[in-house]
Amino acid sequence: MVERNLVNVLLLGGGFMLIFTSFQTLGNIEQTIIDSIKKDLPSFSGDGYTSLAIIYAALSLSNWVTPSVLSAIGPRLAMTIGAITYCLFMASFFVPHVVLLYGCSVVLGAGAALIWTGQGMYLSQCSTGDTISRNSGIFWAMLQMSMFFGNLLVFFTFQGKTHIDETTRSVVFAVLIAVAIVGLVLLTCLRRPASNGDSPVELSRDVRPREAFLSAIRLFRTPRMILLSITFVYTGLSLSFFSGVYGSAIGFTNAIGTSAKQYVGLNGVFIGVGEVLGGVAFGLLGTRTTTRWGRDPIVITGGVLHLVAYFLVYLNLPNSAPFGNTDALSYIQPPSALIAMGCSFLLGLGDACFNTQCYSMLGGVFKSQPAEAFSIFKFTQSVAAAASFVYSSYCGLHVQLLILVILGIVGTVTFCLVEFAVKRERPTLERDYEK
Repeated sequence: MVERNLVNVLLLGGGFMLIFTSFQTLGNIEQTIIDSIKKDLPSFSGDGYTSLAIIYAALSLSNWVTPSVLSAIGPRLAMTIGAITYCLFMASFFVPHVVLLYGCSVVLGAGAALIWTGQGMYLSQCSTGDTISRNSGIFWAMLQMSMFFGNLLVFFTFQGKTHIDETTRSVVFAVLIAVAIVGLVLLTCLRRPASNGDSPVELSRDVRPREAFLSAIRLFRTPRMILLSITFVYTGLSLSFFSGVYGSAIGFTNAIGTSAKQYVGLNGVFIGVGEVLGGVAFGLLGTRTTTRWGRDPIVITGGVLHLVAYFLVYLNLPNSAPFGNTDALSYIQPPSALIAMGCSFLLGLGDACFNTQCYSMLGGVFKSQPAEAFSIFKFTQSVAAAASFVYSSYCGLHVQLLILVILGIVGTVTFCLVEFAVKRERPTLERDYEK
């Protein structure tokens, strides 16, 4: 039984690792790629930030119906359908057209809601109160290994290039789509979770779609979920910053040198190093730390790491860096590629602190409503990410960093308030989970 569920978690992590090797790499370089497409094809008017904003807006809206969809088709089929939409989105870059780009962005947003809510529900079904931190850590570490492979491909393929030509773009797209298809195949191999007496394997399948929707609304209105939603909003803002804005800002800063575009890929690698290290340290080993000290020290650590990273980014990169190639300078002259990569690592490590503990909180405290809880998580996170990509087109780097600092502090505090409440209930509540 335990072995079967662990194999399921490994397959789940492997499938997501491959799919997001492709998508996270593409998200990291999308604005840089589109900037090069516009030079080759002046009639193309697409925008990378707008595309990402559409994806997250569609994802946020779709999250309200995904509990109903999952109650009808289950998490495994939902994840398969979602994975297909990722492949379609990446294929759209072979035919640069603004309507196709934005249309596929909408489709991907809906598919992302299915794959992520299905993932949260399935992971919860494969876990108990004793194994949720371990399984969350395994999944998170495997998922974030996706940051290595695709971005290493970009690092070597973009080497010495100030303009990404059509041949180079086609090679990158072809490799990324092939990798995503292999990930899709792995997700189709997922087996039904073994019943373990603690995991409600078929609970949500017994709930009618309308009741699943109403249940999500009721859960969203609870004081505990309202507080957590502020933390989720911050994770969405930070996600959009390090996955879309920060890498582009590095590539657009001409003072870094002719290797600036190359560092866009290396930035993703260092984010991945931080994410995997955090997944191992705070996820795989998290059962001991959360039992003894709780989840709040880990989230506080993540908040501090992000604040340090934002301060260094402020000193290192110019305010106009997110908008396009710039010769402007910031306080550190010339900008340091070493500091830029160090900030990438800190952003990844801090993000792992937040996300592993959010997964642990949702999979443990909201065990009886996994689809609803993870839908709310992805909804609030996606609304924030969509808003971030919208204002990223208009606000300079300094304003973006100020927003992140404020929400980072508030989000850390609200998570800790919920965790303190859970600790007070632990003598009765968590004992029930561990039986």
